[in-house]
Amino acid sequence: MSRRLLLLLAVTCGVAVGNIYFPQAVGPLIAAGLHVSPDAASLVVTATQIGYTLGLFLLVPLGDRLPHRRFLVTLLTLTGLGLLAAGCAPTLPFLVAASLAVGVSTVAAQVIAPLAAGLVADDGRGAVMGTLLSGSIGGMLLARTFSGTLGEWLGWRAPYLAAAAVVLLLAWVLARTLPVTAPSARGPYKAMLTASLALLRTEPELRRSCFYQATVFAGFSAVWTCVALLLTGPRYGLGASAVGMLALVGAVTMLCTPLAGRLVDREGPDRVNLVSLIGVLLSAAILAAGAAGGVAGLAALTLGTVLLDVAMQSGMVANQSRVFALRPDARSRLNTAYMTCAYLGGSAGSWLGVRIHDRAGWGGVCVLVALLAALALARHLVVPRPSRLGERPGAR
Repeated sequence: MSRRLLLLLAVTCGVAVGNIYFPQAVGPLIAAGLHVSPDAASLVVTATQIGYTLGLFLLVPLGDRLPHRRFLVTLLTLTGLGLLAAGCAPTLPFLVAASLAVGVSTVAAQVIAPLAAGLVADDGRGAVMGTLLSGSIGGMLLARTFSGTLGEWLGWRAPYLAAAAVVLLLAWVLARTLPVTAPSARGPYKAMLTASLALLRTEPELRRSCFYQATVFAGFSAVWTCVALLLTGPRYGLGASAVGMLALVGAVTMLCTPLAGRLVDREGPDRVNLVSLIGVLLSAAILAAGAAGGVAGLAALTLGTVLLDVAMQSGMVANQSRVFALRPDARSRLNTAYMTCAYLGGSAGSWLGVRIHDRAGWGGVCVLVALLAALALARHLVVPRPSRLGERPGAR
């Protein structure tokens, strides 16, 4: 794979993933603009993540069956139209419905990952996954910063309309530059959907990777949904742009995921998973100090979110490398099962995090993150694994 193609695919991942995360930074602005409570406005984030989970299950398996260029361009076009509808939403229910539609269609990154995995040798797959994930992280971070800042200047609708323009432009570029690839499988649509469920049943390494990512991503989503409530609440009294600036500090993650990918290629995914899960536990302890407010609290939030981001994304590289090594002919369906579980965890984490924050404050959210990480770590340390610690991805 050429570097130019890899860069284009990484940018596409960033744009697609950014659409899931930028509503997290403008939740308070949506609440004020549509005259609803912050709790009600958080449904926009949850709807986007639920839609994304549906898209993973219903659309991503088609990556094994359809030509990638046409499929990706279609997905991006539908996403752009959904963002336009969201930006023009007159009421919260309309916005929630449009956000659900955006989530369903903005799954381009999960179509790209199996495509790229099939274009490189086994001993380079981790590095490519790390590069693509860097693009996704860049989109996630820039989207939060962009939406928080632009939303404060021009209102909450502006980020949606600007994102729509970017997505539609990218669809036009991909239609003219992405190479044609042949599908890796044939069969009816229903069989593609059921295959993902069958793989969950028959592949223990897939189930293990799903559990790790679902628990960690639930904690990650809880933190980033609730940190906006903390920063814009009475403890800090900051604006929505502060959430975006906090997220921007996490750009260091973009440098860490390629390194994690090379470590996976050299040492195997299990060791990277172990370090990542310990990192999530440490981040929960650091984040808890953010409840104190002031400069010290803000420093704790900054350090804790950076550590959480690095740990979660490094674990993602390890998990995907393990999953894509299982069945080369079914990578899209494997990725469907894996990412569906991950985003079900993320959706549950966002929903549960807001409820815990209402009842137990920021400290309760940090306890939730620690408990989820402890569950994954216990699974990793106690339950026997088919692969030995330090094996190369996919080794038996």
